[in-house]
Amino acid sequence: MESNANMKEVPFQEQFRAFAGFDWAGDHHDVVVFDPVGTILLELTFADDAAGWAGFAKRLTEGLGLDPSGLAVAIETNNGPAVERLLALGCAVYPLNPKAAESYRERKNNAGCKDDHLDALSFGDALRTDGHRWRRLKADDPITQELRLLCRDEIQLIAQRTALVNQLRAALREYYPAALEAFDDWVSEGPWAFVQAFPTPQDLVSAGKRKWEKFLHANKLYRPQTYAKRLEIFARADQFCGTPPVTRAKSRLALTLAEQLRLLERQLSHYRLSIEALFAQHPDHDVFGSLPGVGPKIGPRLVGELGNDPHRFATHESLQCYGGSAPVTKQSGKNRWVSFRRACNKTLRTTLHQWADMSRERCAWAQAYYQHKRDHGHSHAAALRCLAQRWTKILWKMWQTHTRYDETLHTRNQVKHGSWVVALK
Repeated sequence: MESNANMKEVPFQEQFRAFAGFDWAGDHHDVVVFDPVGTILLELTFADDAAGWAGFAKRLTEGLGLDPSGLAVAIETNNGPAVERLLALGCAVYPLNPKAAESYRERKNNAGCKDDHLDALSFGDALRTDGHRWRRLKADDPITQELRLLCRDEIQLIAQRTALVNQLRAALREYYPAALEAFDDWVSEGPWAFVQAFPTPQDLVSAGKRKWEKFLHANKLYRPQTYAKRLEIFARADQFCGTPPVTRAKSRLALTLAEQLRLLERQLSHYRLSIEALFAQHPDHDVFGSLPGVGPKIGPRLVGELGNDPHRFATHESLQCYGGSAPVTKQSGKNRWVSFRRACNKTLRTTLHQWADMSRERCAWAQAYYQHKRDHGHSHAAALRCLAQRWTKILWKMWQTHTRYDETLHTRNQVKHGSWVVALK
């Protein structure tokens, strides 16, 4: 997003010829267009297809004589097909926070009513009157856009993998406890291959020791410390298992889930290769890649969520709020409450949390800072949020100056400014 600070000399209402509220949906969209003084110029509902969008553009250009570049649009999201098409038309897009959207809706109708037309009406009028305080959405470059989408899709696929693993473990618990006892890491391919090779306890016992050993070596599961224990578990697998009907039914489910997991894992490998290749091409690769603990997964996710414009965040505090590491403070009189920030970029918040945790292994001051927070009564998650708060400040400055992280320089600055973190090391 870009600030309107560089256009302060021109009143916001004079920067655009019209202002629109856009309520998007899966199959249709509602639009209400105002002129700068608040007169409604257009009320339109159109289908989310090629003809619908062409008709919308035609109503703007021919019906209103309005160039889309002179139209500012308020919409309750900052991504998705509707936003992309509005940007492609040349409109100035202003994303609206859902909580703010609810307040603007209530300003127009305090009875609690809600419909698509009312939302579009509320958003458009709010942009006209209050838009000088909003931030305009700036489209990222193609590499950043693709990287963000790939990383988000990868996260969703990993969540699907976790769900499939949980289903597989639940099925095995009903008829094949020995499999769960023999293997701990069910997120790896070895246990899935085990289920495919020996789908039932009876198949496992009848296979015999030579096939067990061959399987363990072929799938790189042989470990001297677990070898004897696993063979002992395999030998008695049919002594405590499900009844024949349960075994026949649940073994079919287990085989299906194992096959799905192996296919999903192959696709995740392709995703990872594509993400790493795009990240290597990104102009901020060296900056984000130099951060301790980001690794091949966290670095691309940070770049994707933050975008390619370092001036999007005027201060490190604004970045901390966007990433969810900054708490929310409420104060009234002598009372003061500090709580967890929920209105933020959830994907970025999770990524910052993971990065803060991983940085403890690579950075001495990060581990010392985390331990200090733990010693003072913070939970694991709260201590990581505090650490993420410090890392975000460092990242913001690096991003602004396009400078790689330098542990020696950071330590020198801590000493120079008398940081209390130095005493913890």
